[in-house]
Amino acid sequence: MPPFKPVAEQLEYLKKGAVEIIRESELKEKLEHSLKTGKPLRVKAGFDPTAPDLHLGHTVLIRKLKHFQDLGHTVIFIIGDGTGLIGDPTGRNATRPPLSREEIDANAETYKQQVFKILDQDRTEIRYNSEWLHQLGFEGMIRLAAKYTVSQLLEREDFHKRFQEEKPISIHELLYPLAQGYDSVMVEADVELGGTDQKFNLLVGRELQRAYGQPSQQVILTTPLLEGTDGVQKMSKSYGNYVGITEAPQEMFGKLMSISDQLMWRYWELLTDTSMPGIQAMQQQVASGKMHPMNTKKALATKIVSDFHGEASAKEAGENWEKIFQKREVPEQLEESSVELSKVAVSELLPGHHEGSGFQMLDDPGALADPPAGKRAFILKVDKLVAKSGLADSNTDALRKIKEGAVQIDGVRIQGPAVEKLVPAQIVLRVGKRMKRVLVR
Repeated sequence: MPPFKPVAEQLEYLKKGAVEIIRESELKEKLEHSLKTGKPLRVKAGFDPTAPDLHLGHTVLIRKLKHFQDLGHTVIFIIGDGTGLIGDPTGRNATRPPLSREEIDANAETYKQQVFKILDQDRTEIRYNSEWLHQLGFEGMIRLAAKYTVSQLLEREDFHKRFQEEKPISIHELLYPLAQGYDSVMVEADVELGGTDQKFNLLVGRELQRAYGQPSQQVILTTPLLEGTDGVQKMSKSYGNYVGITEAPQEMFGKLMSISDQLMWRYWELLTDTSMPGIQAMQQQVASGKMHPMNTKKALATKIVSDFHGEASAKEAGENWEKIFQKREVPEQLEESSVELSKVAVSELLPGHHEGSGFQMLDDPGALADPPAGKRAFILKVDKLVAKSGLADSNTDALRKIKEGAVQIDGVRIQGPAVEKLVPAQIVLRVGKRMKRVLVR
């Protein structure tokens, strides 16, 4: 175990990327006590194995666990094979169908394999909450339920909304926060981590520790929900904007290179161990022109791919990306077509006033803000561009292909409905395996 660092230094590292700490003063006290006694904090996070694969959005929380681990504290990774039978109702407008025991067991095994790409296996406690939940029995569950009131549970936003809208709330859903909170009692957690959407459940754990007479209640630390590669929706397989941690190195690298320059800094903060002063120094270098944002993004993609596939694979993926996309090594003989700007443009970006529209940028931000002679910056609708070029049967078909991640412009995977581009332009448009040179004018 590494020696404990000064409390101020630990706090700075732990607060990186955190949304809220309840309460920070208590965390400081716990760290001071840990430093004085040499006893590490017990830091808990739970994951219900509801899907077989994790994506980078899940790793925000796992990486924060690693930060506690880096500082010498004990990480308790709870696999919710018991709570998974209930189904977490967080954010749900309807009752979630419970998973079967077979599905939970299969998913739990893949979780164990994947989390140790970030966490140190030798310094991580893996616990299954069925260990204590299944032992509760009917009497134990009644005694647990007596620790909380229905009115307290209905304070939770999604329960309150469904109640007001007269939508069904099953009794087993009301038990979920209690079951998750009971985990904290059983492992005697000093700190519990969770996404911002889990705040209510985390606070229930804190209250249950008090109700069961534990002298010290857990501190809550929440982490943000990571935006997907489109920069708009949270990362999710259902939105098609995710980066899976088991994806091939080349696929991961390409997806990460497709994100906007603005989103890049968010990923630096939430998906790497780089300190905030280090990230701020890079931002200053980019702002001053000493470092090109493209190189900073390559460094980010290399770092993330290295975490999951090793440095050699990350280096190879980067070299392949440069060869295929940055150097524009595409077939000489390509079918060509032209598209009228008026058919695909949403609006023009005024020179000198460009501050980022939130859409994916395909050209240098400086050039978009101050276009070279003969060029103008526009927001283009990608579905119309794909359909007008003949690479989709309709705008609807094009939108489907975009959502599937099948559309690339000049080697950059398109994640959203619109992009920023200097026009006139000759672009290489790829949809699946089909490619065309398209003149937009």
